[in-house]
Amino acid sequence: MTLLLPEAVDTRALGTRIGAAAVRGDLVLLTGPLGAGKTVLAQGIGAGLGIERGIVSPTFVLARVHREGRIPFVHVDAYRLGGRAELDDLDLDSDLAESVTVVEWGAGLAERLGAEHLQVALRREPGSDVRTATLTASGPGWAARLPTLSR
Repeated sequence: MTLLLPEAVDTRALGTRIGAAAVRGDLVLLTGPLGAGKTVLAQGIGAGLGIERGIVSPTFVLARVHREGRIPFVHVDAYRLGGRAELDDLDLDSDLAESVTVVEWGAGLAERLGAEHLQVALRREPGSDVRTATLTASGPGWAARLPTLSR
């Protein structure tokens, strides 16, 4: 499914819908170039989980855990990771089953963290705030929920 997101508020709203549809154990992978809106989408996911503040890019700490929502939210930035071994060093397995895990820059690296996942590929139109989000469900859980994310 591909969605047009004319403004940042639309990117956040998509994230809010993803967060509202999320269940314990969900894995969401966010891809796209710098400035595509991955962190804004993650903020929306947090809002959908009931977390209204404190969600910033975890680039320098690699992972942040937010426990104040209806489900714990693990927000990971894999941009600086050198490979799967470094991802394993974050010990995310201990939180996966009880949380919603969102991995920015996770494609090709974090899919194996869960039996299924939702991938959101963001693209920003050059010289514009308009973004396009392509959502791809891997597994029956996200496939069943995918239609509810379109608005």
